[in-house]
Amino acid sequence: MNIKRQTLSNKHNSSVSLLHSVKMNANTCIQPPQFLPLSPLYQQNFHIFTQKPQSLKPTKKSCYFSIRVCDYSFKGGVFRTQKSRVKCSVSEVEEQKDKQQKVVKRAYPFHKIEPKWQSYWEKNQTFRTPDEVDTSKPKFYVLDMFPYPSGAGLHVGHPLGYTATDILARLKRMQGYNVLHPMGWDAFGLPAEQYAIETGTHPKITTLRNIALPPASLQLKSLGFSYDWDREISTTEPQYYKWTQWIFLQLLKRGLAYQAEVPVNWCPALGTVLANEEVVDGVSERGGHSVIRKPMRQWMLKITAYADRLLEDLDDLDWPESVKEMQRNWIGRSEGAELEFCVLNSDGKERDIKITVYTTRPDTVFGATYLVVAPEHSLLPSLMSLSQRESVEEYKDLASRKSELERTELQKEKTGIFSGCYAKNPANGEAIPIWVADYVLGSYGTGAIMAVPAHDTRDYEFATKYDIPIRWVVKPDDDDFRLDINGLHSKVAASKVIEWADTTGNGKKKVNYKLRDWLFARQRYWGEPIPVVFLQDSGETAPILETDLPLALPELDDFTPTGTGEPPLTKAVSWVKTTDPSSGKPAMRETSTMPQWAGSCWYYLRYMDPKNSKELVDKTKEKYWSPVDIYVGGAEHAVLHLLYSRFWHKVLYDIGVVSTKEPFKCVINQGIILGEVQYTAFKNPDGNYVSADSADLSGEIIQEIIPEEKVIKSGDSFVLKGDPGIRLIARAHKMSKSRGNVVNPDDVVSEYGADSLRLYEMFMGPFRDSKTWSTSGIEGVYRFLGRTWRLIVGIPLPDGTFRDGTVAIDGEPSFEQLRSLHKCIAKVTEEIEGTRFNTGISAMMEFINAAYKWDTLPRSVVEEFVLLLSPYAPHIAEELWFRLGHLNSLAYEPFPKANPDYLKESTVVLPVQINGKMRGTIQIEEGCSEEDAFRLVSQDAKLSKLLDGKSIKKRIYVPGKILNVILGPQNIKAGVR
Repeated sequence: MNIKRQTLSNKHNSSVSLLHSVKMNANTCIQPPQFLPLSPLYQQNFHIFTQKPQSLKPTKKSCYFSIRVCDYSFKGGVFRTQKSRVKCSVSEVEEQKDKQQKVVKRAYPFHKIEPKWQSYWEKNQTFRTPDEVDTSKPKFYVLDMFPYPSGAGLHVGHPLGYTATDILARLKRMQGYNVLHPMGWDAFGLPAEQYAIETGTHPKITTLRNIALPPASLQLKSLGFSYDWDREISTTEPQYYKWTQWIFLQLLKRGLAYQAEVPVNWCPALGTVLANEEVVDGVSERGGHSVIRKPMRQWMLKITAYADRLLEDLDDLDWPESVKEMQRNWIGRSEGAELEFCVLNSDGKERDIKITVYTTRPDTVFGATYLVVAPEHSLLPSLMSLSQRESVEEYKDLASRKSELERTELQKEKTGIFSGCYAKNPANGEAIPIWVADYVLGSYGTGAIMAVPAHDTRDYEFATKYDIPIRWVVKPDDDDFRLDINGLHSKVAASKVIEWADTTGNGKKKVNYKLRDWLFARQRYWGEPIPVVFLQDSGETAPILETDLPLALPELDDFTPTGTGEPPLTKAVSWVKTTDPSSGKPAMRETSTMPQWAGSCWYYLRYMDPKNSKELVDKTKEKYWSPVDIYVGGAEHAVLHLLYSRFWHKVLYDIGVVSTKEPFKCVINQGIILGEVQYTAFKNPDGNYVSADSADLSGEIIQEIIPEEKVIKSGDSFVLKGDPGIRLIARAHKMSKSRGNVVNPDDVVSEYGADSLRLYEMFMGPFRDSKTWSTSGIEGVYRFLGRTWRLIVGIPLPDGTFRDGTVAIDGEPSFEQLRSLHKCIAKVTEEIEGTRFNTGISAMMEFINAAYKWDTLPRSVVEEFVLLLSPYAPHIAEELWFRLGHLNSLAYEPFPKANPDYLKESTVVLPVQINGKMRGTIQIEEGCSEEDAFRLVSQDAKLSKLLDGKSIKKRIYVPGKILNVILGPQNIKAGVR
């Protein structure tokens, strides 16, 4: 067998190798063992070898492999190594696994139940929402952020949000609501196009394939989600993006879509421009490619026109405060003033050029000792002296290679260059130098600032570096400036300065925003065509007619980016050449496409009326279903999708398409599911374990991965089972292919069933928190479902099958049984509605534990519990409901309601003291009298002996709280304590 080697780079000149030897017969195939990455405390080279074993002798139909984990560090020319065998023969592993599977799968026949009920739901369209609205019933619109149909399919982190919304949808149906719970595909954009380029397959083909095959829709269906698949949409369908294009035309009509020459984030690797929100840490959000700034003519959407409304309406939303705060910061509203500084000639006389600066602290204008303009400022060519022109141009070129984030990062050293010119401070007439620095952005404010180094950290660092004067703001000596603000609060002083500036013509009050207009064009192929043309004779822009929508995306064989800024659609020559629909003149189509966010800005509206070819959404349906009641998705969309959707919705509200000011009433961010915990131990060069808290990671150290079975928890730490003094590092990482810690939900469903996966993901912890995947955890909830099944259906028959019916009887339930049931109903209902799904499951587990102690199992109690279980585990609940004698689905059965009479605590535990010392407790009824309480004490086996024959001086009784029996003096002497 060939030797294979895989290497992954690292930081600390150390490495780990996994050696595994494989011997196989002709009919056996084995995949190399999955690699688990080690702790990031130091990086390593990982060498994976496959070689023929020398010592293992395979038996017939078996295959052996061994893995040795070899950790070694390089120091002084010597490799230190530590090896441990962590796997045995494949035949042994598979045999043990098979045994485990047989034991687990005997719990209940989910492999038969789940396909049966999924088929039933699909055949009977159980979850179809009627096209016509029924206004006699309340509505509940619960929505997931629709996914991109990846060929990789889902990992177990994806169903977390989907399961939560499905539980809510099922609950509300059973509570009598009309429920809208749809699903679709956000299929345009960079991810699909990059995948198509890498595989050489047209994005249309890969998108359709990924939606149709198990990686997408079938995976969702296999988990039992109650989506109305009749309302399924894809942003790539022409009948869908017809209305995306229609919305763009409405924006264009109202002056909210325009073209401008603007500095853009250009990504050479992706061959397109990116919005500010799509650039993270100076690289593209998708792919991590470098981004540079350069001017280009682009389509922009005037989101800034809605800045105040976007900000103010946040207060009315039931959203996570963190998301609202992110939007507030992104919009970045501030109040201040625009002040004008006159540029001076070399002889100190005023030129006919003024630099306008924006400041939130106009009261500090006296301390302004220099001005700074952005390298891309429009006036800069007029501000450079001859002696400085060449140096300034070089600096401009360097600045253009940096992203806005790099330029404004606080930790980075500030750079700049003197322009060679000066300006006049309007407050004191002083000539101050004009500098060019990249920490000032041309896209924010006016692209120029007055620098007050005594009152601004960035200005101070810059002034210190370049030896520019630093002046604290004091009462000015200039008699021409007759405004004394010394000692005033800064807000009052700022107001007076603004008033002075406005009166003298040196400035005015100004509200500014960090929010920039939305850069809306992409120089890529896979997106919605922008429905405009350019007249060849004049270059004038003209919209296409609404009756000509959709403007279909032409099919291209070569859809790769040009790299020059020219979009791929320029290659569709016959498509590009057209005529203006209004004048009939020759025209050229716009060849840029819309960004991937366009289709997701309004998709929640299309679900309300997905087949309407005449209008975006019927007004009656929109008015009934709007707004979305609960919207579940990741917090990473706070300033992208969520902000853009709010903007488009407000525009649609203004033109009468929608009836609400906001699209989403309540937004919930689910946590993420991390991979399984990995335990790491450390050894010194002698091979002895050292505790993680005392290991010298900067020196010679050996790292070893410890199997979970050799680890125990000690307090808040994890330690070696055989040596509790050795503390380990326990880490869980976000699931990713590169880490090799992805858990495929298909594998989990095959092993434990969809209901177990659903139940476990809800039971892992609070829905909004991050959680760590654990195989032992899902085994626990699987056992719970198995116990539930056996309680109701009975134990397996001798042949391993189960009876057709149940063991439930028709008798009347006892008071205690009803009390246990209704406490469970109250808890589960409250916790689902509060999205505290894990504690709802705990309540059901407690109920099943209690039910196992009953002598009989009343049918009425069982039926109520099955209905209670159904939102969480619908497949097993449907099957139990059927076995209880019901022929129809339980999906629309009334959800149980707790009876308050059974929620009252009818008995309380009463502490009993004798001579002030606790001696025991008794059970009493609520409202029990003192006489009845004392009678129960006298009947108690233990307490009665302490009172037998003793004289009682008095009794102190606090109803329901305590009973204290005071004995006579002679009894105290006798030793009764």
